[in-house]
Amino acid sequence: MAVSTPVLWLLLFLVVFVVVLFSALGRTRFTPQKVSMIGVMAALSFVAYEFFRIPTPSGSSFHLGNTFTALTSLLLDGVSGGLAGAIGLALADVVAGDPGYALTTFILKFIIGLVCGTVAHKVFHLHDLDGAGKGKVKYMTAVTLSSFSGLLVNVFTDPFLGYFRNRYLFGQTVELASVVAKVASGVTLVNSLLSTVCAVLLYLALYPALKKARLLPGLRENRIRAH
Repeated sequence: MAVSTPVLWLLLFLVVFVVVLFSALGRTRFTPQKVSMIGVMAALSFVAYEFFRIPTPSGSSFHLGNTFTALTSLLLDGVSGGLAGAIGLALADVVAGDPGYALTTFILKFIIGLVCGTVAHKVFHLHDLDGAGKGKVKYMTAVTLSSFSGLLVNVFTDPFLGYFRNRYLFGQTVELASVVAKVASGVTLVNSLLSTVCAVLLYLALYPALKKARLLPGLRENRIRAH
């Protein structure tokens, strides 16, 4: 039997994701300190979703679990942030009795982390920016856009991947899967906006303290600029 076009698109999406995943992991060093922080952030993601979510009839939920995916990406790197969110929220799906969502959750949260980390550290070089004086506006802009970048991508990838999951894993009709995807898009947008605000506030509060205590692995000290 010939494979339908939607299935081919889904397989292509998964193949691309696996390639990106292994490429990213190959360049990331996992020190005990970094692994510990990923574990803590994964636990916070789990708690934020499991105990403070508001379910909707479509199967989506209002929650702040993505906050810690973005936050970890800003503090460490994209792969670490992606793993923190993917592990914590996929586990939350399993514990909540929704194992069918765990696979897509893992993929979606990892994508959030990769995008946030790439924008933060490859585009803005966030840890090298000066957050005081004349550089404060640029710094705040970089933090906000870095946080929102991955969460904005999730507004599109969540309903997209969710549609295929609902059609081919859960057996929903085309009409029902389409309606659920539209509802999920709106819920995800609200989650993304709220998570961005929380991630920015937490980063601005935690980064200076963690930097001073030397608890951020691999952090390079900002260069002192000549005046």
